[in-house]
Amino acid sequence: MSEACIVGWAHTNFGRLEEPDVESLLARVAGAAIADAGIAPADIDGVFVALFNNGFSKQDFPSSLVMQSVPELRFVPATRYENACASGSAAVHGARDFIAAGRGRFALVLGAEKMTATPGAQVGDILLSACYRREEGEIEAGFAGVFGRIAERYFQAHGDQSDALAAIAAKNHRNGVDNPYAQMRRDLGFEFCRTLSEKNPYVAPPLKRTDCSLVSDGAAALVLADEETARALGKAVRFRAAAQVNDFLPLSRRDPTAFEGAARAWQQALAAADITLADLSFVESHDCFTIAELLEYEAMGLTPRGQGARAVLEGWTAKDGRLPVNPSGGLKAKGHPIGATGVSMHAIAAMQLTGQAGTMQLPRADRAGVFNMGGAAVANYVSILEPLG
Repeated sequence: MSEACIVGWAHTNFGRLEEPDVESLLARVAGAAIADAGIAPADIDGVFVALFNNGFSKQDFPSSLVMQSVPELRFVPATRYENACASGSAAVHGARDFIAAGRGRFALVLGAEKMTATPGAQVGDILLSACYRREEGEIEAGFAGVFGRIAERYFQAHGDQSDALAAIAAKNHRNGVDNPYAQMRRDLGFEFCRTLSEKNPYVAPPLKRTDCSLVSDGAAALVLADEETARALGKAVRFRAAAQVNDFLPLSRRDPTAFEGAARAWQQALAAADITLADLSFVESHDCFTIAELLEYEAMGLTPRGQGARAVLEGWTAKDGRLPVNPSGGLKAKGHPIGATGVSMHAIAAMQLTGQAGTMQLPRADRAGVFNMGGAAVANYVSILEPLG
């Protein structure tokens, strides 16, 4: 069975974009990714579209939308993937499986979301659909309120971690300055992120505005090919391993500070790749909120449980640390257009691994880990990527 490789990509900037809808966002990246792979649209054998939507747009059947802008894709099988904030990785893994099963030589993966045209209160309610409505649907402050409760519980168990959360926010905003696609390219600094102020108020205590990812528009795309085909192309990034683990949706059924599903996904992916965490050059991780990144340090095995703060406060996860986490600026600075996020994470990791990350480029980028989750560590995806040797 041939492993899939990423052989092309495209990425819009993230933020409040002029494109009026998802269709126009998909149009910006589809042809560009195909061209970047050095192939023709007619070479694509399958299309995989990631879109959360759930009320951001009335157009909730997106799988064939790309055919308006790339008519050569007419009659190609196209499928919409949705797994909350991990929709992008669901589509990426679906395309990987399609290639590995020998169903085609080339797959096009698209992820997009148009969020900023929706009023803020409605955005919060839409995102709450990624939790268990029956028990958690009335939590104030929307999904930020869900993670605010997780942070409160973590603080009760392990002490006030506000310094660590501020350090994560400051790190990711500092990294985002170098990311041309990022929604916020400003180094806010630790003191601003740590201090409660009019410009940085509580959103869902103990989480402040700087602890929360941004409401964004954007799109990203990948082209995947089998290994034999990829070797004949200009660049190729191989999936060394990929894992998906789902956990209970209700927080009441599990310890929400443990991220056990994420931990299992990391364990499975590292075991399948026959490597340890120390073999990774960097990680792109799902920092929808700063407390999420802190818990992900523990889930990936960077620190024991309850000690995630050490990783950021001692500089381990900085760009020049032992394991850089979110050198792109993460969701915190880059933005978080739901359906695009997982595709974006894979695209930016591929840029790093091929030395094409520009101002984001790390001095060493031999192997990457990507962690993308839907809900509060409910749908957990890990990819281990490396250049095709």
